[in-house]
Amino acid sequence: MPKIALSVNSQPVSHDVEGRLLLVDFIREVLGLTGTHVGCDTSQCGACVVHVNGQPVKSCTLLAVQADGADVTTIEGVSPDQGLNPLQQAFHEKHGLQCGFCTPGMVMTAMALIEDNPDPSDADIRHGLEGNICRCTGYQNIVEAVRTGAKVMRG
Repeated sequence: MPKIALSVNSQPVSHDVEGRLLLVDFIREVLGLTGTHVGCDTSQCGACVVHVNGQPVKSCTLLAVQADGADVTTIEGVSPDQGLNPLQQAFHEKHGLQCGFCTPGMVMTAMALIEDNPDPSDADIRHGLEGNICRCTGYQNIVEAVRTGAKVMRG
């Protein structure tokens, strides 16, 4: 079995993995970080989005061995030691979630969007979140949460 070495949430990780192990399964099953969700197993829903070298990636589409040497950030890595980051707080305050299953992927995707465009329009937000599916809430509150989080993050 190949051995991979990477950084996950700024912590070095080294582990033997099967060549067919998906990154999402490595994160959840090997590392025990369950905030990254497995939704569809077909890369359609976006519940598994993490950042790999600063870019949002659906972790169900990447083998763990492909992340060898990478810097991976999961939803657990964006929260401060106490509380929530501004985008997570905005999802809470603006009711941008119901069951919360899609929320980690939405937050990770939105964080990358805001990094590229600190003042996104509603159209920008909707376009940026196109690869993420929420099955239980209207997207308007999600858009409002991203807009609010972006405003707080840019100061």
